[in-house]
Amino acid sequence: MQRRDYSLALSGLNFHITEWGDPEGFPLLMLHGIRGYGETFADLVQRLPANYRFIALDQRGRGDSDWDVGCNYYTDTYVADMEALVVRLGLRQFDLLGHSMGGINAIVYAARHAAKVRRLIIEDAGPGAFENSPGATRIRRELATTPSRFASWEDASAFMRELRPSVTEEARQQRLRNMLKEIDGGYTWRYDHVGISTTRLTPDLSRVIDLRPHVTALKCLTLVVRGERSDYLSAEIAAEMRRLNAYIVTRTIADAGHYIHDDQPEAFAEVVRQFLAQEQHATVGENP
Repeated sequence: MQRRDYSLALSGLNFHITEWGDPEGFPLLMLHGIRGYGETFADLVQRLPANYRFIALDQRGRGDSDWDVGCNYYTDTYVADMEALVVRLGLRQFDLLGHSMGGINAIVYAARHAAKVRRLIIEDAGPGAFENSPGATRIRRELATTPSRFASWEDASAFMRELRPSVTEEARQQRLRNMLKEIDGGYTWRYDHVGISTTRLTPDLSRVIDLRPHVTALKCLTLVVRGERSDYLSAEIAAEMRRLNAYIVTRTIADAGHYIHDDQPEAFAEVVRQFLAQEQHATVGENP
């Protein structure tokens, strides 16, 4: 599948964007999680229809995008970045997919820009999960205890095996290749570990968004996918999202945790393919 990498100046920072697929195809914009990067979707796009134009953004502070010296790692800033990207690319309408933090950003954007988003896909994210779930506690613990550097690639690999035991070694190595950079005496992260951790562990509570009104405001067909073993998005929260908005349908992927596209890549791709193939006027409502 054809791939294109480029940078754009947006919101005062330089952002790295990766595209795959047909440059003239209908766009699918993809947003990664809190420590992710656009490359995390490289396998997924190979499993989706090639006539799409897949656009993956390295959100601020991650991958090859600039770090924010002011540590503005909050939903309002991420959404403003996305608004600037959509304008810069001239996207009239598109489908939108977001994982975890990217899912939160996607919900808020779609709620504010109903005419822009045709279909919305949320991977393991929902109201309350970011603040109160066992997964949120786990992520805060991981951020607080993650080393800033490693003496060797082997040390980094051992750390990633402990951190993500459920994914394949190939997936862990691919993640490390995109998350680490070589420095004198070892390796360090290619994301703003200190800034992102500080914002997540001691946030400005006035900037922590209440997601429920945004879920209620969605006007597009929305698929929420949760992992059966997820400690982040519970079945109860997924059911609440259906109650809040009849446009939302949910699917649960067996033997998957919070990182569904890593844990069960083909099963996740299949539910996404089915959802994207739906007619726009399809009936909305509760699904198992």
